[in-house]
Amino acid sequence: MAAKNRALLVVDMQNGFCHPEGSFPRIGMGLEGADLAVRNAAVAVAQARRAAIPVVFTRHVYRPGRADEGASLKQNSPALASVNGLADGFWDADVVDELGCGPDDMVVDKARFDAFQWTSLEPLLRGLGVGELVICGVITNICVETTVRSAFMRDYPVTLLADCCAAKTRRLHELSLEVLAGYQLAEIANIGDGFDVGATAVPIGAWPGPGTLAG
Repeated sequence: MAAKNRALLVVDMQNGFCHPEGSFPRIGMGLEGADLAVRNAAVAVAQARRAAIPVVFTRHVYRPGRADEGASLKQNSPALASVNGLADGFWDADVVDELGCGPDDMVVDKARFDAFQWTSLEPLLRGLGVGELVICGVITNICVETTVRSAFMRDYPVTLLADCCAAKTRRLHELSLEVLAGYQLAEIANIGDGFDVGATAVPIGAWPGPGTLAG
């Protein structure tokens, strides 16, 4: 895929998920390899900025009172509310400092796994003239995979940066990559293998199998 008309979409790389003192580690739902994923994502963001490629950050956040959390998500992580996890306006909901997300950056807030559902993401991408996406973030098999599937159904070619993603376990991370690559929903690439968000990329090819990808 060429870099022309590309955007980098950084999914939910927030303190709550990725910082050791965030809400998810505190309730026993920390992500394996989150620190490495953040470091690699910082490289990807820097590459995109150097090439003047749009960077869009998403945040999974809840309003005060958490009325927008919904019954299914409350059941999915019932302890989250007890630590005020991902509450809008609090440190836990902020994008991690390592990615340099500032007040002038494009941030799309969401309250569901799919970054396109009930958000301004699609009109934003259309307005920017984006024709293809490079995606990274957390959690690989939940919000990242759901968003990749949703992008695919909107006819966006997707490259997923595997070593810029993390899940609760390495196995869950790899299973998600296998599904997305196996059904050709995304090409799989790695910053550690030399992929440059700002450069023209050749097709990555078939997913090489569990244990062969960093991230």
